Amino acid sequence: MSRKTEATSNSSNAAAATAAAASAYDAKKQLHSQTNGHSTATNGHSTAHDLDNSNNNNKDAMLTHKKRGDALLRDDEREELMLADRNKSSSDNDEEDKSKDSNEVSSGSLSGADTWNFALLVILYLLQGVPVGLTFGSIPFLLKAKMSYSQIGIFSLAHYPYSMKFLWSPIVDAVYNKDLGRRKSWIVPIQLLTGLMFLWLGMHIEDWMAQEQIAVGTLTVVFFILIFFCATQDIAVDGWALTLLSKENLSYASTAQTIGLNTGYFLSFTVFLAFNSSEFSNKYFRTIPQDVGLVPLGGYLKFWAMMYLAITLWLIFMKKEERSHSDEDDIGIKSVYKIILKIIRLPHMKSFMLVLLSAKIGFIANDAVTALKLLEKGFSKEDLALAVLIDFPFQIIFGYYAVRWSSGARPLKPWLWAFFAHLACCVIAMLLVYGFPADGVVTPAYFYMVLATTVATSFTSTVSFVSMGAFMTVIADPVIGGTYMTLLNTLSNFGGTWPRLFVLEAVDYFTVSTCSVVDAKGQDFSCAAEPGKTLCQDLAGECVLQQDGYYFVSSICVLIGVLSL
Repeated sequence: MSRKTEATSNSSNAAAATAAAASAYDAKKQLHSQTNGHSTATNGHSTAHDLDNSNNNNKDAMLTHKKRGDALLRDDEREELMLADRNKSSSDNDEEDKSKDSNEVSSGSLSGADTWNFALLVILYLLQGVPVGLTFGSIPFLLKAKMSYSQIGIFSLAHYPYSMKFLWSPIVDAVYNKDLGRRKSWIVPIQLLTGLMFLWLGMHIEDWMAQEQIAVGTLTVVFFILIFFCATQDIAVDGWALTLLSKENLSYASTAQTIGLNTGYFLSFTVFLAFNSSEFSNKYFRTIPQDVGLVPLGGYLKFWAMMYLAITLWLIFMKKEERSHSDEDDIGIKSVYKIILKIIRLPHMKSFMLVLLSAKIGFIANDAVTALKLLEKGFSKEDLALAVLIDFPFQIIFGYYAVRWSSGARPLKPWLWAFFAHLACCVIAMLLVYGFPADGVVTPAYFYMVLATTVATSFTSTVSFVSMGAFMTVIADPVIGGTYMTLLNTLSNFGGTWPRLFVLEAVDYFTVSTCSVVDAKGQDFSCAAEPGKTLCQDLAGECVLQQDGYYFVSSICVLIGVLSL
């Protein structure tokens, strides 16, 4: 995810696209040589001009050559040539090429089989978003009442399988049952296991969450396994997307991912939190108040267990996976790992990886802490859930337009502009937290400001995600499609995962808050964590905040983001 100054945004974005395109081409060239028994050396310094000359000289040969391994280039040779041509001519005829290539990509329309396959992708990504929404969203919110930011940071380790899935993605690409299908061989058993785990978890989760001292280690391990299953399913679905859709509609794969993941995520985060809240349920749906919400966590997990099992059974008996000629290559696991090493060693790919790993540092404090800080100050959970619930339809609309904006000659340009806007949203969100009403009463004006900031932040995130996803889909090789897409997506995900624990720890570390009364031992104690606040209230004391670490940590993150541009 490239970041440069505004004055050089055009040239830098072209450089980013050129670098990634050259990386893809060099990697495929090495893969082609390996599968034909050759040992072709590459220096990894190809430019877009070199790619264009090379492709023009060898295009006919590649299309007619029938040896094993040619399919690696044949499947997406058109996209590669298109990317190379875009970047070669951007310095001379940028506007003309942009119009031409935009028309070429947008000429594809979803119809017939593509429409049904697009719907299937949305459903599969939705299933993936359900456990992600629980792990990344709802569970930390439910834990906040009994845990400090540092303890929630420990639970955030459950996110890591999503950011490390490239380690086993070659196995998912290389091992499969030909009768069941290359991708269904993994999607079917993984979804069955996830459904059964949801069912088991639904029977025990209420008792775990009701404990005064929640076993954060146990919860982390359980959800770590759940996200491991989810990440493995993602590898297979990403690879299947490259062959389910026709070439001219490949960019819609990222749209399906955006719609499906966002739907599952918001169902498990905002919608669930709203209906799990007794206050929300009593206010809008009940005449007689009760102490529990309409949807308990255990019941929600059991419902999705049934959905997982039902959809997986439909996949087994009703959806046949068509064999593509790329399946005939049967690259071994060892070979795929070697290919990954060759890909990540390319100079252009090294630069691209560095950008992916560092791009989200500027946003991480806002993403991980701002909502929790609003709750801490008195913003109700149901109001926050309502704000994000209102934001949901905008996410779908943003995803549709984002894929159109990302189909031009510079697919990463929307991402670059969204980066600027996202940083601005982080600053506005920090100011909203700072300006929280002193009397604790959330006025309609304040709620609408939170809502507007939420929608704007979601807009920038969606544009960034779709723009980068569309670019990755074009350069990914279908033969190792799951691995190629997973490698790039994993690096992008990890860029938002690895700083989270440190940010949450830093907020507690830099926060100075003590109770106005002493404990039973006659000693002062900290109110930074929830147990300390509860103890202070029980002793009829008041927490005195000398320094809130949130503002310091958030400011540092935004500053890093600005400097990286």
